[in-house]
Amino acid sequence: MTKIIWMSDPHFQHEGTIDGLNPRLRLASAIEHANTHHPDADFAILSGDLAGHDFEADYAALAGFLAKSAFPIHPMMGNHDDRDAMRRHFDVPKSNLPDFVQYTLETQNGAVIYLDTHKIGSHAGEFCDPRLVWLDHILDQTRDTPTYIFMHHPPLALNLPAQDAIMLQDADAFLDVIARYGNVKQLFTGHVHRATSGTVQGIPFATLGSLTFQAPPPRPEWDWDTFKAAKEAPQYGVIHIENGNVILQYTQFCEYSVGMDA
Repeated sequence: MTKIIWMSDPHFQHEGTIDGLNPRLRLASAIEHANTHHPDADFAILSGDLAGHDFEADYAALAGFLAKSAFPIHPMMGNHDDRDAMRRHFDVPKSNLPDFVQYTLETQNGAVIYLDTHKIGSHAGEFCDPRLVWLDHILDQTRDTPTYIFMHHPPLALNLPAQDAIMLQDADAFLDVIARYGNVKQLFTGHVHRATSGTVQGIPFATLGSLTFQAPPPRPEWDWDTFKAAKEAPQYGVIHIENGNVILQYTQFCEYSVGMDA
């Protein structure tokens, strides 16, 4: 069995708070919880939106926190990230796609693909032709191997109106590529700060809540001008993969009060 701790959207800041919420305390709590309860995990994935606005200082401090993990944590690109700064501060595996932070990892239960859906200057995502060609080549190479894709931006609308406005743009081209192969067993995406699941093109997908703050549910309606984080505890996912089967356990790792101003 392959066991993966899936974390997403820490929006880590080396100082200060996010509307009274301390992201450092939330991240420290997540790592301590995973170290205590899941020391047998093979690795963890941090699926984007790693930083606040000071990439150099935030990434430098974040690297120190991640080093306390009992297992490797693999970072990914989100809309709140910077490729060059990420490479400077994290041990990002190299690939044959040097302009993007996009790579693969082989496990005893299949291939894990880490995609870069970052679009410069936008909160929405994109997956341009070079990234598509790379993915098509990787999926062709792994066509006889169960394959699991992690990406930041969902490639479909989730009936979360505000988040759907900043989903992966031109998602049809991406979906056409992954549907061409029968080995893609599951998509895992971040970005929306809420847990959802379903299928797209017959492929199961799941999203995850944030390590830091949660988006409110779609009703009552809200937009980015009226956004107010939900008073919900943060979470990470525990993924078990074996013989092509996937189990995802959503895990609350601390109380909502942790990291909140009194």
